[in-house]
Amino acid sequence: MWYEDALASSHPIILYLHGNAGTRGGDHRVELYKVLSSLGYHVVTFDYRGWGDSVGTPSERGMTYDALHVFDWIKARSGDNPVYIWGHSLGTGVATNLVRRLCERETPPDALILESPFTNIREEAKSHPFSVIYRYFPGFDWFFLDPITSSGIKFANDENVKHISCPLLILHAEDDPVVPFQLGRKLYSIAAPARSFRDFKVQFVPFHSDLGYRHKYIYKSPELPRILREFLGKSEPEHQH
Repeated sequence: MWYEDALASSHPIILYLHGNAGTRGGDHRVELYKVLSSLGYHVVTFDYRGWGDSVGTPSERGMTYDALHVFDWIKARSGDNPVYIWGHSLGTGVATNLVRRLCERETPPDALILESPFTNIREEAKSHPFSVIYRYFPGFDWFFLDPITSSGIKFANDENVKHISCPLLILHAEDDPVVPFQLGRKLYSIAAPARSFRDFKVQFVPFHSDLGYRHKYIYKSPELPRILREFLGKSEPEHQH
């Protein structure tokens, strides 16, 4: 009951979709939740089927369905509060799958934030022949051994963004050793001119290599509160770099 009352209180809510290794309790994730919480956002997160203490076997479709279920659970309890979706790393693939479906059924989130995103899983795998993004995916030892099986996994952020209509913020560190910076930039270059975003702003924020944020430490940026406040605080169309 406490949680349900809290969700109905007047704070925006972020649904956080995590990346591949570990669980919703991973250190860098908890640090981000703390930052977001201190800025006045409720954060709701969960482990996909097959991760953490969630039963089941991972699949792209199943992970997307899990995220959809949690989104609907939040929306049923959040009143008029904004609900934002934040995906990190592999979670960006779940996030764009989810938001594409939400836009198709005309219940878009109030914004989508993609941290360290790729274009699609094929390009990510090509840039990492022994990809770190997969190393911990439960049951995924076969991924690189069986190209036929792997073709069932798309996580096609580049296709999905063409069907998404809500404000989009992309955050990426130039020194990311897991998902190359140029894949995040390429995703931005596909989304920014897309017709689906013509009424919404699309923003790309790079973090210089000297900062050392790599794949999962953007939460450390002292600029992050301002970036979020400026992006989430206004919603007029504005493509900016």
